Amino acid sequence: MSTRHQSILENTPAPLDALPTPGVSLFWRTFFFLAVLLLVSIVTWLQTFSSLESEPRAIQNAQQIASLVNLSQAGLRYADAIARVSLIKTLAEQEGVRISPRKSSDRFIPLGTDTLSLRISEELYKRMGSSTVVAKSVNGQPGLWVGFHIEEDAYWLQTDLERVGPARTSTWAIWLTTAALLSLAGAVFIAGLINRPLKQLSYAAGRMREGDFDASLLDEQATTSEIREVNIGFNRMAEQLSKMETDRAIMMAGISHDLRTPLARLRLETEMSVSDESARAHMAADISQLDAIIDKFMDYARPDQTKLESFQLNAIVEAAIYTVADNIDLHVSVQIPPELTVNADKVELLRVITNLLENSRRYGKSPGASFATVEITAKVNGQWVQLKILDHGPGVPEDSLRKLTRPFYRGDAARTSATGAGLGLAIVEKTIISMGGVFSLANSDTGGLAAHIKLRKGLIS
Repeated sequence: MSTRHQSILENTPAPLDALPTPGVSLFWRTFFFLAVLLLVSIVTWLQTFSSLESEPRAIQNAQQIASLVNLSQAGLRYADAIARVSLIKTLAEQEGVRISPRKSSDRFIPLGTDTLSLRISEELYKRMGSSTVVAKSVNGQPGLWVGFHIEEDAYWLQTDLERVGPARTSTWAIWLTTAALLSLAGAVFIAGLINRPLKQLSYAAGRMREGDFDASLLDEQATTSEIREVNIGFNRMAEQLSKMETDRAIMMAGISHDLRTPLARLRLETEMSVSDESARAHMAADISQLDAIIDKFMDYARPDQTKLESFQLNAIVEAAIYTVADNIDLHVSVQIPPELTVNADKVELLRVITNLLENSRRYGKSPGASFATVEITAKVNGQWVQLKILDHGPGVPEDSLRKLTRPFYRGDAARTSATGAGLGLAIVEKTIISMGGVFSLANSDTGGLAAHIKLRKGLIS
């Protein structure tokens, strides 16, 4: 294969990449939005509760501490030396409050810069005066330290920091985690409730696509009125399609029988009654053409029943070439890796390649040439096998390319010198799609028409 032909194969047209990409399922998308909404609500509620609860708690803690300091201050002020020692000991043992002299050399760290600590300090300053000192550590000893004066003497009151500490974080964490888990469980339930009818509808549509109309029936007693109406409408549609499929099969069988029988009699009568050999040959050719057209109609109208399996592509291509080997006006060259495998239906792929070779033989001759030259190449691209069948004929106008796969459409006269039903390429596209592949046509830079087939790579290679 020439370098130019290799570049044409590598630059596969855009339609070959037009397969739908997998996206996020409706269940996970619904669950994600519900989970985000619930988590944001929980965090917002937590922040609101914390803001509304911190102010009253700060005032209450400040009141308790101020009362404790004032009581201690009054007791020390009016007690004699012996009673003062007893009072200090009692406060330390029973209330966890220690009174100690305050020295100018004491080193202390202010209570804190968080909202609660600042609010408590502010309340204490209001109640006890601006000379009050509130600290969380004095000389390296942690605790709640409040500095106050009794006349000329200065004292420290030390108590536990838990008196002004925030609510227990472990309790908050447990409640928050519990609320989050319950919210996520609710989101899973709601998402599943929303997604289940759609999943059933998707399954039913898939079964109906495969021709199993009975298995596609949906529940017509669903609780939700909208889902019930959809299910009823889908079931009625499935019934109508089942009836149409049955009628179509009966009609096609009747057409095949009713047309082939008189054609067979006509062929026999022609062979026996027409003495002119040339006229007899023309009449036999016309009858054969009518018979071939009936075959095309039957091929296009029959349901897609493909059986996918992995096999070597070369074997099918060689079988297709052998089928058309008697035609001296067709030269085929093949360049396919020997171990290249595809996942397809052997019989259907053979029919497709044979159809394309026959199409190239009829319409793919170069101007003035007595035979058509066809090149068959293939390569692997990720999980796909790209097969190209290229002739060197006159090509097709760009505005007609997409129309060539329409049933009964014929292009310009340069590629339609023979008569036919106009179903060949439509059958090819329909067959390739039924095997999970993609089919497209493109004019080659070197002249001629290139048929591109994209199929899944086989499991073995």
